[in-house]
Amino acid sequence: MARPRIVVIGAGFAGLHALRRLERRIPKGMADIVLVAPNDYMLYSPLLPQVASGLLTPQSVAVSLHRMLHRTRIVPGTAIGVDTTDHVVLIKKISDELTYERYDRLILAPGSLTRVFNIPGLSRHGFGNKNLAEAVVLRDHVLAQLELANASRDPAEREERCRFIVVGGGYTGVETAASLRRLTDEAASRYPELRSAIRWHLIDIAPRLLPELGVKLGEETLDLLRNLDIEVTLEDSVRNVTESKVTLTDGRVLPCRTLIWTAGTTPSPLMASVGTPTERGKLLVGSDLATADEPHVFAIGDAAAIPNLDSPEETALCPPTAQYAQRQGVIAAENVISSLLNRPLRPFVHEDMGLVVDLSGKDAVARPFGIDLSGLPAFAVTRAYHLWAVPSAPARARVAANWLIRATLGGEVSRLGFAHGVPSTFVDHVADHYLNAEAARKESARLLDIPVAGG
Repeated sequence: MARPRIVVIGAGFAGLHALRRLERRIPKGMADIVLVAPNDYMLYSPLLPQVASGLLTPQSVAVSLHRMLHRTRIVPGTAIGVDTTDHVVLIKKISDELTYERYDRLILAPGSLTRVFNIPGLSRHGFGNKNLAEAVVLRDHVLAQLELANASRDPAEREERCRFIVVGGGYTGVETAASLRRLTDEAASRYPELRSAIRWHLIDIAPRLLPELGVKLGEETLDLLRNLDIEVTLEDSVRNVTESKVTLTDGRVLPCRTLIWTAGTTPSPLMASVGTPTERGKLLVGSDLATADEPHVFAIGDAAAIPNLDSPEETALCPPTAQYAQRQGVIAAENVISSLLNRPLRPFVHEDMGLVVDLSGKDAVARPFGIDLSGLPAFAVTRAYHLWAVPSAPARARVAANWLIRATLGGEVSRLGFAHGVPSTFVDHVADHYLNAEAARKESARLLDIPVAGG
């Protein structure tokens, strides 16, 4: 009897924890485990703002998959379609070749992309901060703007290059604004003439920052940002972006050459190719993390609509956080094993442990187990949580070493020489690579050399 093949799509929090549990629970030689992912590392994304500011090196948040996984075959590429009829995943490898993997059980954890809301000019002129490439390019760009402003004698150009706008009042936006504000403060020591010209803005359409933290901590976060000289504007957004100007929905036109967009995500377009019901792009699954129409397909993480059994609201879905994703990965792996053994599947239930927000320096806010913290206690809890959550001892050591070096020896503000134009996580840059359900079925049949009726 052939060994079952378990294919996992994505190596984020959900995918990596699913793979680690599969390797631990399945005896050697009893199943083939395959991972499809574009990179050979798992990104610890909560610390990306600190990579953008230079507080951490990129390697610090890149957890080697080869170090973590020992029996998983890694296919370097992106899954672009799923044929549930023939149990095939269609893959575009990093070499641009199209290939496929058969599966007996499939775990979908492809994550999400950056949502852009059809704002003119945003995809062309905006910067994201959702992957390592974007974080490193963003840092180089911010430092380059100060160098160019210092070299210019044109007051209008100086104003454009010295204004930085972050859109999004969630964790990524707040942490990115605070971290990069500190970076420009450090860099400004080289350019005394620019110190008074640097302007930072944080803009969000919502009436409050970080609503998940409650009113008290949201207000404290607002005060901390304003103490950093960041102008915070709520209930406002962006209408248009050009190379040198940003137009807001309140009618203001701000000279600016750096717009950082962190306002929302959208599920991977891969989920549409499965052909089962979705909710706002997320694949609908039951509390056992399996799809109702395709019981061999499981979905977890940002791209799955999973009932939140811990919530008093019957229709509540699990939030798209790393904390939930990694625990979903463990249960998905257990349920895959149970399904192969014809055993009952477990429901996913998780009680939220709380949230942490690192504002760089010694500023932080946190809500562990419902307890509001700010100041040094929040700072200690936040840093301790990240060190605990990074899923690799070497990566953990690098993060701690970077923090210690910065605290004792200070930081560096040199550019690394990266140019703009790296692969973006903006959804309209990548969505055309994905297939819908019918196209996935036809492409799968072509690769498998199976005749397709009417095609």
